[in-house]
Amino acid sequence: MINKTHQQKAVFLDRDGVINYDLGYVSQAQDFQFIPGVFEACKQFIQLGYQIIIITNQSGIARGYYSETDFAQLNQWMLNQFEKHDVSIKDVYYCPHHPIHGQGKYKLDCDCRKPQPGMIKQAQQEHNIDLQQSVLAGDKLSDIQAGKCAGIATNFLVKTGKVVTDECADQADGSFADLLSLSTALSNSPVIYNV
Repeated sequence: MINKTHQQKAVFLDRDGVINYDLGYVSQAQDFQFIPGVFEACKQFIQLGYQIIIITNQSGIARGYYSETDFAQLNQWMLNQFEKHDVSIKDVYYCPHHPIHGQGKYKLDCDCRKPQPGMIKQAQQEHNIDLQQSVLAGDKLSDIQAGKCAGIATNFLVKTGKVVTDECADQADGSFADLLSLSTALSNSPVIYNV
């Protein structure tokens, strides 16, 4: 049961293509390149009262390209970089499955792989998130669809990852050049983006 009295609002961020450049199955720190402006954007989100939650499909685990241990090590390195910039990430959720290309236990048609809303719903339960006051930022259609399916009020597209399709642009509540552009828009006109 969700406690409505102390609900928090959150910014749900995809990882590859939003936080770091999507170079294809990134699993090592030396290949992880933060997109310029990400730290400043996250600081603005926090100043606006949002918690930051990262939700990321990691089918590279399912495909056998890297292990969950590899992901955990890279994730800790990433969180350390945020901490060095005085940014606290509330939590990171990841899906290691793929319904077609997965190997062994990872070949699974799950409810956590975006566009399914499982990761968002888990975060909502564990951190008492008010999805109607929350925002999602992703770089592809599956991100936007996951946010809408979960009940996140406002789902934005950033153009630092995948090529933006018309369908994705149509389904998103707005699109921005990058995460910093989005956070600046929210800072300047927070009412506009609260449905």
